[in-house]
Amino acid sequence: MANPRQLDNRRKSIRNIRKITRTMELIATARFKKAMDRAAAATAYTDRITALVKDLSRAGLEVSHPLLEEHETTERAVLLVLTGNRGLCGGYNSNVIREGVARFRQLKAEVPRVTLEVSGKRGISSFRFRKIEPDRTFTNFEDRPAFAEVEVLANRYLDNYALGKLDRLDVAYTSFHNVARQTAVVETLLPLGSIGGADTTASGETEGPSPYEFLPSAESILEEVVPSSFRVRLFKCFLDSAVSEQVARMVAMKAATDAADDMIRDLSMTYNRARQGRITSELLDVIGGVEALST
Repeated sequence: MANPRQLDNRRKSIRNIRKITRTMELIATARFKKAMDRAAAATAYTDRITALVKDLSRAGLEVSHPLLEEHETTERAVLLVLTGNRGLCGGYNSNVIREGVARFRQLKAEVPRVTLEVSGKRGISSFRFRKIEPDRTFTNFEDRPAFAEVEVLANRYLDNYALGKLDRLDVAYTSFHNVARQTAVVETLLPLGSIGGADTTASGETEGPSPYEFLPSAESILEEVVPSSFRVRLFKCFLDSAVSEQVARMVAMKAATDAADDMIRDLSMTYNRARQGRITSELLDVIGGVEALST
């Protein structure tokens, strides 16, 4: 027969764990809502920049920029992997690390010089466990990445690409689609490729001229828009990662809390049966003693 005291102690321990998981779930929920608002705002800004490039195209300007053009040879590549500083978030870290490791090995086989940059303590320790030492590490990006911090990285990549010190930039991160779907992906951000193009109608004809007037010129605006679009896209990767991490932690902690509830319920039933059996046994002993004294 199970010991009621041991069952009660175990039930108390699970209740304490449940308090922790429930608290973490609530914190992740609050952080998710804030991160979601920032990601939505960044998405709107990115879409607006893309629309501006399309307006430039409709204005008769050929959309060409050094950042949009591929280098003749790819000699230097950078892989940036975005992970979290903490765990307890399901498969969030492991999924993006798996994609990052696969792309790193692919680049090593194709590109002579590959630089690995990792953001997040989990990713850093995971790559080191695999005997892969990152060239640069970052641990300052939490659930609220600042644009100023990301801009420093973006400007370094832009400068290196313009100077020929960088031929390709890949970013491994978790793309946020909605609360039920987040996907670990690897995207090539440099060269940017085509970020605009003229809108077409159903018949395939280009729409009318742009209703905007560009001052001082469409070319000068393009010089600002293209680098800005890269900075925003990189910032969007960080925001998506932050939102996806909070969603994953929220889901994981809710599952842990529900599992704790089930265990507490099962232990309570077992405890009650054991306690009832113990009381019944003691009553039988008392009755047996009374009968022995009465004879």
